[in-house]
Amino acid sequence: MMARKVTMDAREAEEMRRRNAELERAAAEAAAREARLRQELEAALARLAVAEEAEERLCVQLGELEAEAVAQAVEYQEHVRALSERLAFADGVLRSSGLRSVAAGVADMD
Repeated sequence: MMARKVTMDAREAEEMRRRNAELERAAAEAAAREARLRQELEAALARLAVAEEAEERLCVQLGELEAEAVAQAVEYQEHVRALSERLAFADGVLRSSGLRSVAAGVADMD
């Protein structure tokens, strides 16, 4: 009976060693996987920081371009207004001098 118990104890011990080795292997693999995932996370966070900085620069550039576009639109409107005033003045001069029909003829040629 004692030999049988020793044999069972030896088998149990061997099974425990085998199971322990499996668990140690699994723990090592999990630790390696965790380290790899941590590195991937750090790389993703670094890329995110770069993307956020680029987004901020683009927003600043967009704001500058919008301001420039507004300034150009105002300038263009002023130019159109000035041309309209000159045209109205020229039309008034032509009407007062009786040359409106000549001006209309030139406009028809365009």
